[in-house]
Amino acid sequence: MSAGLRVAVLGAGGWGTALALLLAKRGHDVVLWSYEPDVARSMRERHVNPYLEGVELPAALDATDDLGSATRGAELIVSVSPSQFVRTVMMEAAPYIAGDALVMSASKGIELETLLRMDQVIAQILPARTMERFSVLSGPSFAAEVAREAPTAVVVASGSTSASARIQEAFQTGYFRVYTNPDVVGVELGGALKNVIALAAGVTAGLGYGHNTLAALITRGLAEMTRLGLAMGAERATFSGLAGMGDLVLTCTGDLSRNRTVGYRLGRGERLEDVLVDLHAVAEGVQTAAAVYELALRHQVEMPIAEQVFAIVHEGRPPAEALRTLMLRDPKPEEWS
Repeated sequence: MSAGLRVAVLGAGGWGTALALLLAKRGHDVVLWSYEPDVARSMRERHVNPYLEGVELPAALDATDDLGSATRGAELIVSVSPSQFVRTVMMEAAPYIAGDALVMSASKGIELETLLRMDQVIAQILPARTMERFSVLSGPSFAAEVAREAPTAVVVASGSTSASARIQEAFQTGYFRVYTNPDVVGVELGGALKNVIALAAGVTAGLGYGHNTLAALITRGLAEMTRLGLAMGAERATFSGLAGMGDLVLTCTGDLSRNRTVGYRLGRGERLEDVLVDLHAVAEGVQTAAAVYELALRHQVEMPIAEQVFAIVHEGRPPAEALRTLMLRDPKPEEWS
């Protein structure tokens, strides 16, 4: 695969815009679809997107709110809508997706109603022959830093080695390094589950705790992610890589993390409703916390941190009480099934 692909990026939030910008700089013919007509207009006429402030978009990057025109004839489809809207967007886009197109997901979440990963959601919409070449992109990558060309490493996973190689070539630049991995399940779950742990990381910071608490949370959070991943068919090694530990560290420690920000403000005593109104963006961990809670029950996996995050976010448990509950649990060995 060489430069010059016709690419449709479906979802004009910060991450979708950063990926579209990267692909346009790479030399591809990119159309960025936005659900919001005013955002598409802003990108076309003023070359700015309010979801990626401070970044000037090149004139070569086209933008539209017409899903059909964006998708029709595209050789590469990048699905990057918020996870709870992926099904709706892809169902509307499906009639326009060519049979030989590559489809890649860059959304990080679990569909709340069905508890399905994004690859499973899209598999219910697109033909099996298309899904044979399906891939997912994940890893530690804040949109604003990718847009500023900060050196970044991510991973693309697919059941098809040729599809992984084609995506790798399409995205690889001097500042955006793409590794491959055959474990679609693990890469999908890593990208979704880390957002829940990041909420907890923000809560501990909001409560005034420091590095000891954060280090314990990241380590034990990774253990929870791995346990659920193994129960759902993922490979253990994936959680030690970019889509697991890498993305977890970034999202739990970085000031640009929306999920950490939400958790921080909850730890400070603010109401979730007020925090989300101020955010003006999607914090995937809020919905994913409910999905992970249900998945842990379904697979009979013990996930105490995720359970307390669910209690804080969806049941109104005071954050300090949730932390006490974690610390006063019965002592255990570091590794348990």
